[in-house]
Amino acid sequence: MSTEQQYKQASIFTADGVLFDMDGTLTDSIAAVEAAWTAKAEELNLEPEEVIRATHGRRASDNLMELVPGLRKEHVEREVEKFERSILAFADTPPHSRKGSFSSARSRQSSITSGSTRRSSIAPMTPVSNSNTPDIARHPSFQFSTTDTLNLTSLKLSKTSVSEVAVEDESPFADEEAEDLIDMSVRILPGVRKMINSLPEGKYAVATSGAKTYCHGCLNRTGITIPKVCVTADDARLLRGKPFPDPFLLAASDLGIAPTRAVVFEDSPSGIKAGVASGATVIAVCTSHTRDKIENLGAHFVVDTMDQVKVDHMEDGQLRFTVAY
Repeated sequence: MSTEQQYKQASIFTADGVLFDMDGTLTDSIAAVEAAWTAKAEELNLEPEEVIRATHGRRASDNLMELVPGLRKEHVEREVEKFERSILAFADTPPHSRKGSFSSARSRQSSITSGSTRRSSIAPMTPVSNSNTPDIARHPSFQFSTTDTLNLTSLKLSKTSVSEVAVEDESPFADEEAEDLIDMSVRILPGVRKMINSLPEGKYAVATSGAKTYCHGCLNRTGITIPKVCVTADDARLLRGKPFPDPFLLAASDLGIAPTRAVVFEDSPSGIKAGVASGATVIAVCTSHTRDKIENLGAHFVVDTMDQVKVDHMEDGQLRFTVAY
């Protein structure tokens, strides 16, 4: 049975090129990204869940400028580089036991929270403090090793384990059971390799909210060839990031096509809004958000994975898309 036959209907249209978002669209490094933002939230005494929700799909430079008190513009590039290297470090960490991480981190977290209170706020990007001590003294992660921080982040991640296990299970037979692993490695998403292999060189680009270090690191780790046109967040020509359309407009220009003749693949709300604002045909994929979170943002199509989209290269150079839904 063909992909089209598995769904109720299919739409066919043509375009001149494809603009891909990267993380959540081509690759999945969400576990490592959330680990890095959790570590940063702990450093700044913020609620990790609020930080993760507020930062998804936006440039790290924009996020850090809002998150870090007193961060000077001339230091942003350095901080972005350091942050993105931390994402890749988490991604390269060998899979390890959630249970072991929890027990080693539990005592540390209790000592962290015993002297301070982290609370949710209406403005989640505003640091919370109940102390008059200097900033560096009340930032818990300054006292952590890399391993400590990794262990602490395992408490916050809900999507990274193979299966959920009860924390209370201290059975003497636990060692005989399958180990519950946290795996933060970067993975290629369903349908992506087939999609890229069906596109001629020079017909597609990447436009991402990640800077070059993170973008190239993820693509290399999944075996995706870095396209000639790859617009990253640290591109000097880029004045605004998503949800503004600038990354997609710049990528379309570099490909030599009109943005209205481009197809944008996106997963995040901010990225979908950017694609729609660019005038492109937007295909939203439900790889990082549930359908109800992205289906009303203006995308022309919403699919579960890229497997629902087929591309044929026509003799006149156009790309013919078939979207099954």
